[in-house]
Amino acid sequence: MTLPLFRRFPRLASIPHVSLGAFPSPVVCTTVAQGSPLWIKRDDRNATRAAGNKLRALEFLLAETRPGDTVVTAGGEGSTHVLVTATLAAERGAKTVAIRWPHDMNEVADRVSARICGSCRLVAAGGPLRATLRGLVMQRSGALWIPIGGTSLLGMLGHVNAGLELAEQVARGELPEPARLVVAVGSGGTAAGLTLGLAIAGLRTVVVGARTAPLTIANRWRLLRLVRRARLFLAARAAEEVPVVATERLQIVHDVFGGAYGRRLPAARCAPADSVERGDMVVDPTYTEKALVAAVSIAQRFEGPTLYWHTFDGRLLGERAA
Repeated sequence: MTLPLFRRFPRLASIPHVSLGAFPSPVVCTTVAQGSPLWIKRDDRNATRAAGNKLRALEFLLAETRPGDTVVTAGGEGSTHVLVTATLAAERGAKTVAIRWPHDMNEVADRVSARICGSCRLVAAGGPLRATLRGLVMQRSGALWIPIGGTSLLGMLGHVNAGLELAEQVARGELPEPARLVVAVGSGGTAAGLTLGLAIAGLRTVVVGARTAPLTIANRWRLLRLVRRARLFLAARAAEEVPVVATERLQIVHDVFGGAYGRRLPAARCAPADSVERGDMVVDPTYTEKALVAAVSIAQRFEGPTLYWHTFDGRLLGERAA
């Protein structure tokens, strides 16, 4: 099926793209404490195999990989982005080099890290900046460099498309127009792309990013800059006007961070997430548990529909989600 992004901007169809997912991912409604409804976008079900939100960027970033190519990417030791990249690159016959750095770990991050170790060549780095510099050096040697989290102008097109996808679901009556959309924020590409996509679609939804990474990376100024850059990139490639996004369309909440990337919240803070009827949806302590806590709190405190965008696929752990 043609992407909503390509239907809205036909000239973008010339950009290399490979179909890796099954879209649209479903939307469900549950009820949290005080009877408040919470809509959930199940982006853990956007493919027949383990994927999650990172698949959307990789449909653009891996489009031109060929058997024998080398893909280089970077992330923390428990990075789901690194694992999804390596998995999907291998399916296309490419090998992956993962440049990683240490951070606070949790049980899910440990299991993700173990799977990464079996699927990539590992290179150690002291942190995100050094990892990026090493990746750029490898790019000069002919490798395909995919930035941290897949957050690049090309990768963000996948999340702009996700915003347009959601707008089509609203138009079909699958859910009401959300007053706000809550999503985890790490490298920022998902939140920035969604913000632009929803604005292009004409929805009034405010994107609320639940910060899961240090403030130097996951801050509102940087994310708004990503939105502006993605808008200019899209307008240039589409050769048409793209709406300017009002700054109030993107907000960041900081109270679920937990003090360090990968550090899980205390059990008492996770109680709101535990109260949600999740079915087979698995949350991870690094990102989605924190975002779900924020979403439940927002749904209880504010009027209008709240949508939580679920980004983690439990199948990444190598077993069927229970």
